[in-house]
Amino acid sequence: MKKYLLLLFITLIIGSLSSHAQFTKYIVRLKDKGTNPFTLANPSQYLTARSIARRTRYGIVIDSTDLPITPRYIDSIRLSGTVIILNSSKWLNQVAIQTSDAAALTKINGFPFVLSVGPIAAFAGGPADQLVNKKMDVATNQLITTPATPQNATDYYSYGQSYGQVHITQGEFLHNHGFRGQGMQMAILDAGFFHYLSLPTFDSLRNNGQVLGTWDFVAGDASVDEDNSHGMNCLSTITANMPGTFMGQAPKVSVYLYRTEDVNSEYPIEEQNWAAGIERADSLGIDVSSTSLGYNQFDNAIFNHTYADMDGNTTMIAKAADYAAKKGILVLEAAGNEGTNAWHYIITPADSDSTIAVGAVSTAGVIGSFSSWGPSSDGQIKPSIDNVGVNATIASPANGQPTFGSGTSFACPNMAGISTCLWQAFPEVNNMTIINTMQQSANRYTIPDNHYGYGVPDMKKSFVMLVKQLYTQSVSTSSCNSILQWNVKTDTTINVFVERKLPAGNYTVINQQGLSGAFALRPFTYTDDLTGVPTGIVWYRFRMAIGVDTTFYLDSMSVNHSINCVAAATLNTSSLSTFGSVCVGITSNAGSFTVTGANLPAGNVAIGPLAGYSFSTTAAGTYTASLTLAQPGGSYSQTIYVKFTPTVVISYNGNIPVTIGATTTSVAATGLGINTAASMLTGAVITNTITMHGAQLPGSIVSIGCSPVTVYGMEYSTINGFANGSGTQVAATGNVAGAYSVTLSTLLPGTTYYYKAYGANAAGTAYGNQLSFTTLPLPDGLIVYSSPVDHSGSFHYSLTGATAGHYVIQIFNSGGQMVVKKEMDITLNYIDDTFTLPAYLGGGVYVLQVSNPAAGSKKRKSFMVR
Repeated sequence: MKKYLLLLFITLIIGSLSSHAQFTKYIVRLKDKGTNPFTLANPSQYLTARSIARRTRYGIVIDSTDLPITPRYIDSIRLSGTVIILNSSKWLNQVAIQTSDAAALTKINGFPFVLSVGPIAAFAGGPADQLVNKKMDVATNQLITTPATPQNATDYYSYGQSYGQVHITQGEFLHNHGFRGQGMQMAILDAGFFHYLSLPTFDSLRNNGQVLGTWDFVAGDASVDEDNSHGMNCLSTITANMPGTFMGQAPKVSVYLYRTEDVNSEYPIEEQNWAAGIERADSLGIDVSSTSLGYNQFDNAIFNHTYADMDGNTTMIAKAADYAAKKGILVLEAAGNEGTNAWHYIITPADSDSTIAVGAVSTAGVIGSFSSWGPSSDGQIKPSIDNVGVNATIASPANGQPTFGSGTSFACPNMAGISTCLWQAFPEVNNMTIINTMQQSANRYTIPDNHYGYGVPDMKKSFVMLVKQLYTQSVSTSSCNSILQWNVKTDTTINVFVERKLPAGNYTVINQQGLSGAFALRPFTYTDDLTGVPTGIVWYRFRMAIGVDTTFYLDSMSVNHSINCVAAATLNTSSLSTFGSVCVGITSNAGSFTVTGANLPAGNVAIGPLAGYSFSTTAAGTYTASLTLAQPGGSYSQTIYVKFTPTVVISYNGNIPVTIGATTTSVAATGLGINTAASMLTGAVITNTITMHGAQLPGSIVSIGCSPVTVYGMEYSTINGFANGSGTQVAATGNVAGAYSVTLSTLLPGTTYYYKAYGANAAGTAYGNQLSFTTLPLPDGLIVYSSPVDHSGSFHYSLTGATAGHYVIQIFNSGGQMVVKKEMDITLNYIDDTFTLPAYLGGGVYVLQVSNPAAGSKKRKSFMVR
């Protein structure tokens, strides 16, 4: 009977309208989700892992509203006649259809699973339709030419023209601390996003793949780039990334762009489109939604909402918005631009009770006269909070450059963007906590009214409030210790100071926790030693410093210190620098360490001994193997000077004992005894000193090492790479601290010699690099050198081209008589010999003859004796 009455109602409505107006779009409300192939036990069939994770994180139960509409119900509706399925809402359990088939409507209404069928839109306006001015907020299309407001040079972003709308909430605080929307997902539901695919405002959005998906619920396709520019204007306040010109509130957030609004008409089908859009976004796992749309009057007045409907539970879009909030989404809506109109009040879905309705203020915080008033009809404070919507900076559809626009449409995305950054910092809390925190941080929280609501939120205050909400602490005692434990969100920019207040005194800092890593909840423990502290109540509190931005106290707690703890004696020492390598028998320069003590008994301080080290109380004083120093007790401080004298080549690493009574500590000492050899350098032969039998070879003692060099010179050989010590050594004399030279004189002619400098000290013999030279060759034939020869002297002669064998050397006088004779056997191809003249030879001309009788060879050469 109920369905027949409804059908009669539909018929009466249709009959009452002009023949020029025909309803073509309807809502089919369903009774249940019976015989559904989808189950609550397997939500991955209809929810993404990200959507399920949000529900899990915030303890949201997956229930029947999450189940898709029963597919066979939709199939039955589609097949009932000439029917097009437009979209559906699983939360509201209803389907939007398009049809002009009255028989199909009758058939659909007769299905047992159908609760009702009602009109929701017509083809076009007629005598019964009055086109409603949507009052869509639009840009002025006039480029901003005024200079940007100066900002802090240390801010992460250079905001340009948008600084005012970021700064009004101290949004730059979140950006500066790394919260810029990354990792967060937002759905923006609007009338179109004209040219977002080409405007330079969105270069980063496109290049970084931040647009996760699009859908046009009006046209039924995925393209939203060619439609109305209103959504693009709103998108720019969130994601613009034009450093120095225009920066959005959350430049790194990822977005879904949905067109649900048809600017050519105003019918409740747009509320249904929005419900379908927000449900799709929910199933994909978004965190935040921004909606700069609202409804109260329609082209056909029979659909108009009344103020009584603004109770958050009546309109389709308000119900869907509350469902979205129930699923854990942070839902933000424009409050409306009805402030100067007869309607005056907010429009739906701003009335929904679990979402944020955003009013419009200037950058100075003054409410726009057009901004809709509250409260909702059920008495909620509306708008919830405010953001810049009076002369807001938005992107021009012409070229993407910043222009002005006014309306709550721009206040809403401004608030949505920075809210996203706040929630990014605190994913531990749910959407309702974010809403409550922002309201409590707002400048009118204690005096809300029906135009401002709670006013403009402060992101820095919100940040601090959420840090405090997540903070936990505890204190316990053990003997003379207070054990403080706390958990708090920190990162590299945050320091926590532990302050203590004794029974008589003020708070003083007793500990500082310098922190590292990304912003995260971390556990901390600090043990406070109460030895020597008077008994009574001891208070602790924790002061948190976030960079240079803000400082605040987390909480305080106390312990009843009832044990009179006597301070224990303490003895401490500073460290002693290493002495490194020191030559055996040499004493190093002095190092030092400091001994400090507290609560010490009267008595002597004993320093040392430690082998290799000596000690003194002054740098230039007398050093002894150990020290004994008197001290009266209590506090003590003394600098001890240390010298290192190794006696053998070993490591002298050890601990210097420091003792006062029964209290002992030690100081690590490090040193190495060495005995190094000299360092030698071989010089290049002096070229003009090379002869057939000799050369002058330079060398240098680069360093004497740990002991004096006692022997030094040159070692040579005809073997290339000869082993050290295997050649012929020729000692030198001279400056042992530098250069010297050695002259060789008994070398073979035409021979290559290899040589190196050497030097010996107590550590052994060291060698320089190897070099080489070649003596001059013998002249051809028989040659007598140094003629004339002195009486009774000797002369040098040589013969080339000889063959091995027996040779006879004779000297003849000028009369041809032989006066001297000697014989020799040679094995080489030359003779290089010295002949000593007998004393009886007088002056005159003589002939030297060298012959090989066996070979029949003979060579003669004249020379003079004087």
